[in-house]
Amino acid sequence: MKGALDWLLADRTRSDRHWTVAQWPNAAAWVFLALTLLRQVVDGGPWGTAVFVGTRVALVWWAGDELLRGVNPFRRALGGAVLAWTAVGLLS
Repeated sequence: MKGALDWLLADRTRSDRHWTVAQWPNAAAWVFLALTLLRQVVDGGPWGTAVFVGTRVALVWWAGDELLRGVNPFRRALGGAVLAWTAVGLLS
């Protein structure tokens, strides 16, 4: 079991095989968080729509970055799942 978890969670960018589940937010995650907070203040209208679109763009940016450059298979799968979830949400 430890071998499977090591394969899934080990940071491929570090030589010490440190497990990485969560990281300090990158620019895309900060933009998403800031726009999500702003969305609580801006209610409806063209500004509300713009903020909503901005949150989705930031989320897709973050998920795509994780999918392509995630430090381990868990982070890449998380990026793929969030990307799929966002696409389904936007299409429905």
